[in-house]
Amino acid sequence: MRLRIDVASEVPLYQQIHDQIILGLAAGALRPGEALPAVRQLADELNVNMLTVAKGYNLLKSEGYLISDRSQGTRVAADFQADTIFMQALQTQLHLLTAAAKIRGLSVQDVQQLVTEQYRGFTKGE
Repeated sequence: MRLRIDVASEVPLYQQIHDQIILGLAAGALRPGEALPAVRQLADELNVNMLTVAKGYNLLKSEGYLISDRSQGTRVAADFQADTIFMQALQTQLHLLTAAAKIRGLSVQDVQQLVTEQYRGFTKGE
């Protein structure tokens, strides 16, 4: 999977790295156990500071998506579970998004349709 960053974006570079890896996992472009480029290598490919890549990787590690060790480097974790911490974070994000949707006049059906379409976009080809 090739990552692309937008230096003109308001989204921090480490967050773009994080988000693209999450999207790659959901789309099946990255598989459990798959090796990721070393921090230095990805920093060179993206033309960013190594600390930026390390910050993105560390965030993914703290969320349980990546594991790393000296012998095998950084790779996709083998198992993802919806633990309590994840469920609380998801609920918080959904709470804010549904509040914003309500403020802007979207119906429950509109929001459900959007969520369904997004979810189905990741399950195509399974």
